[in-house]
Order: sequence, then structure tokens, then C-alpha cells
Amino acid sequence: MLLSLYRGMDTRRHVSRSCIIGIVALVVLTICPQRHLAQERKVQNRPYIDMRRWHYGFLFGLHMQDLEFTNNGCVHTLEDGTQEFWFTDVAAYNPGFSVGVLGELYLTKHLSLRFIPTMHFGDKMVYFREQLSGAVEKQNIKSTYLSVPVDVKYSAQRFNNYRPYVVAGLAPMIDLTVKKQKALLTQRFDLALEMGFGCDFYLPFFKLIPELKFCFGLTDLLVKDRSDLIDKNLLKYTSALDGVSSRMVVLTLYFE
Repeated sequence: MLLSLYRGMDTRRHVSRSCIIGIVALVVLTICPQRHLAQERKVQNRPYIDMRRWHYGFLFGLHMQDLEFTNNGCVHTLEDGTQEFWFTDVAAYNPGFSVGVLGELYLTKHLSLRFIPTMHFGDKMVYFREQLSGAVEKQNIKSTYLSVPVDVKYSAQRFNNYRPYVVAGLAPMIDLTVKKQKALLTQRFDLALEMGFGCDFYLPFFKLIPELKFCFGLTDLLVKDRSDLIDKNLLKYTSALDGVSSRMVVLTLYFE
């Protein structure tokens, strides 16, 4: 039974990762121009927009939240002497959505600084599995992140009506929906490293910017002091962990 549970979990994670790979491939194919198009010059839309020092816009997108757990193999002994060995993981990724605003300051011809206050609405289904009996417990962690990334954007030379770029930066985040009295409790504050790529598309009336970004949490989110718990039996889930860090993949459309 335990083996079948793990196979089911691995299958769901494989499907979810396949979806991520598909999204990455789609974005790459979108932002990479065809070779024969690169040999032709076309009329440029909004040719003077990049001469402005300050740019602003808005965004919406899709994202997937994840948690990386460090399981320590701690053995929990019940009152009757039975031993339990719990393992924690996020078995599948659930899509969420993001909305925010964009402020971009051009520093040089190719370099700019971006401020992107964003709200991320999503959830994560955490599975607790006991290794010997195969018992399974679940906890749905809903998160509403307020993120204020500060990113550095490096853009290539514009050709016709597109301009690819890479981006990296730091994103302080606060989870506005942390709830106590649950098996797993995470910290409210986090700091994430962001890396990604995208492309500016110059349309006749506005600039459309698809972007794929990967976020890696730098802080340990695990709350080990569980004095908030009334049911002390839930302490076994926290005791089985040494740390928790966040992960997020965000596919965003900017309109400028």
C-alpha cells in the first residue's frame, strides 16, 4: 500500500513537472524569433517608448507554489509504544494567479531597475505519510503573498518589434493568511531569489511582455515552537522536519 501511495505521488509530481517544462518550452518558442524573420527589417511600433526614463504598467499571471521539506527521520513513539516515522512532501502543484503593478527605471540602454508590487493567490496540498503503516494525513495551506520584488533587467538590442531580456533580483514577501492550530505552521515573512527571462513585444498601442520567472526562498519557514497547539499529538509532524523553504514558478504578462 505504501509503495502504491509513493508511486501515485511521484506520478502526480511528474505530470506537474511536465506541465512546467511545457510552459517553459512554449515561452521559449514564443520569444525566440524565426531565423528568416531576423533577416528582415520592419516598421517599428512605438519607436520612442524606450527613451522614457521611467516606465509603468500592470500585470497578471499564473504561478505554482511549492515547499521543499528537509525530513530528519525522527521516530515518534506513541503511548502504547508504537513507533511512527513521518515523511512530509507536496505531492502535486496547484495553479494560482498573480496580479500587480510594474515600475521600471531605465539606468542605461540595456540595463534597468524594476519594482513590482504583486499579490500571489494560491495554495499547497501537503501530505504527511507514515512509513510503516502507510497512513496519510493532509493539510491544505492557502497562501496570499504580498511580494515587492526589486529586479535588475538586462535587455538585448531591440530588433524590429521584439527585445528579449534576462532578469534577476530579490523579493521580500509576507504571507497574509498564515493560520495557527494546524499540523504545519510556516513563518509569515520570506525572502526569495528571483531569476527569469522574457521578451518585450512592441505592439501598435502598447508593449506586451511575457515573462517566466523562478523564485527560490532563502529563509527557513518552519515554526518549531508550537506553543499554539492544543492537540499536542500534532507536534510529531513538526518534529519530523528540520526545515522548510519556498519555491515558486511564475508566468506573467506585463502590459506597459
